[in-house]
Amino acid sequence: MSFESQYTVYRTRFLVRARQLTQPLVFTDALGREHSGQRGDYLVESSDGIRRITAQTIFEDIYVPLERVDSRGAPGLPAAPLSRASPENRPGATA
Repeated sequence: MSFESQYTVYRTRFLVRARQLTQPLVFTDALGREHSGQRGDYLVESSDGIRRITAQTIFEDIYVPLERVDSRGAPGLPAAPLSRASPENRPGATA
């Protein structure tokens, strides 16, 4: 199974690629550590290729998507922050 087209790029202090799990997943990494996650958790791949699973609540609290990707995995428009108002929409802003 190819995970390549299923990832979205996210940013925090470091760039990672991640996809949200649609079903439980268990795997053993190259160092012999077992990782497990439930539906809604995220499979996260760091820039050095190491994969891990991060709980949904932790992941969504830390990471912000960099861009949207279309059905082919091609970059699209930048993802707009969901909780932050743009300067022109903030209360008391003048034009």
